[in-house]
Amino acid sequence: MEKEMKDKKEGAKQVEVDYAAQITELTNDLQRTRADFENYRKQVEAQREAAKIAARNATVAKFLPLLDDLDRAFGAYAELAPLGKTLDKTLQGLGLSRIPTEGNFNPDLHDAVMVEGEGEQEVIAETLRPGYYYEGEVLRPAMVKVRRI
Repeated sequence: MEKEMKDKKEGAKQVEVDYAAQITELTNDLQRTRADFENYRKQVEAQREAAKIAARNATVAKFLPLLDDLDRAFGAYAELAPLGKTLDKTLQGLGLSRIPTEGNFNPDLHDAVMVEGEGEQEVIAETLRPGYYYEGEVLRPAMVKVRRI
């Protein structure tokens, strides 16, 4: 009888150890699942934000040909110059600004469609089509003519 009691106590202790191991395993599984879900949530949020930015950039890019036409009109008719300045200020307020085309050529900001001269330094000779930043990122590079000096 004493042996049976001892066996039952040992069996009960073994069951407790088994339960403790299961609890530990399930707790670890739960923590991994929570971490995986949090990572998934962050990834989905980042993808959603990237899609939103891409859609906004695509929408703004569709207006650039219109801005190019307005630019040509402002250049052709000097009396429209104040309107051009007002338009530029409005666009800057919306996060759209021109890429500067004075000085040295920068392939990250400018597309060189013509290159003249022989030399080591590349400077912008003429702006053929303005480029734009949208909210600090290049939306469309400026199309320029480059002179090597």
